[in-house]
Amino acid sequence: MHEITHRTIATNSARIHVAECGAGPSVVLVHGYPESWYSWRHQLPALAAAGYRAVAIDVRGYGRSSKPVRVEDYRMLKNVADIVGVAQSLGRERVTLIGHDWGAPIVWTSALLRPDLFRGVALLSVPYAPPAPHVGPSPLQRMRALAGKDEFYADYFQIPGRAEAEIEEDVRSWLLGFYWCASGDVVNGPNIGLVERGKRLRDKFVFPEKMPRWLSDADLDVYTREFEYSGFFGPLSRYRNVDRDWEDLAGFADRPIELPALFVGGSKDGPTIMGAPAIARFKETLPRLTKSVILDGAGHWIQQERPEETNALLLEFLKQIH
Repeated sequence: MHEITHRTIATNSARIHVAECGAGPSVVLVHGYPESWYSWRHQLPALAAAGYRAVAIDVRGYGRSSKPVRVEDYRMLKNVADIVGVAQSLGRERVTLIGHDWGAPIVWTSALLRPDLFRGVALLSVPYAPPAPHVGPSPLQRMRALAGKDEFYADYFQIPGRAEAEIEEDVRSWLLGFYWCASGDVVNGPNIGLVERGKRLRDKFVFPEKMPRWLSDADLDVYTREFEYSGFFGPLSRYRNVDRDWEDLAGFADRPIELPALFVGGSKDGPTIMGAPAIARFKETLPRLTKSVILDGAGHWIQQERPEETNALLLEFLKQIH
């Protein structure tokens, strides 16, 4: 059994907490919202057993990593600089990046801006879409147009303090409702991508009769402790920078990623379903794509819901590029 060790790395004026396991070529795993390094608990030992040094980070704003107090300090370029600093701290060898949910845009933007540092990139849930030209409606304006009379969840998260107040009154139940409703196990679940104006996202949640096989009470306790400690300002501020990111990355508009790539989505995962047009463009946007897989029945939390299948796909990809 490979032991998971913890330390912090000083990078980009930030402190990034990492959980490490194994020895060999380095693989950096980047989580999404609302998760932590712990969302890779099934991948760390599997990658280590296969001869890799698996390094799962807490993204800035989460867990034991730094928590800047300004919204703009959560823009994508700050996250990229954190990834670059972590990668450089691991030695001279190029690093493979794996990202889920918001972790996917973080790792693909890192690969886009600094391809010299990375060997390949694996994306879970969110398919690669190149930065858009800085013309026309902004990302938030487009979200509002699509949502109609309701609010798109990312727009609902924009006002500092509003979503935080809803979540932090009962962190454990909010996380359980969010995790369950976005999973592949929920039957006829609510569309938590939209929030009725004047109401809370929590008002749409349904809850499991018993804990799902992929999320135990002990797992939920870990996440709850992490967020009761860290709060939600940092995690939510990633959403509050989508228009800044659009401006910051305009110089890379329509650029493909030239590194080897893997995509894994779920047939019941909202970002994968909404990302169908992006998936259709992979021949142009990911010219060195090794495989694109949609796991039937899987929801949003792919590496937790389907750890064995996810691990097999990741290990196949790593073997191909090493």
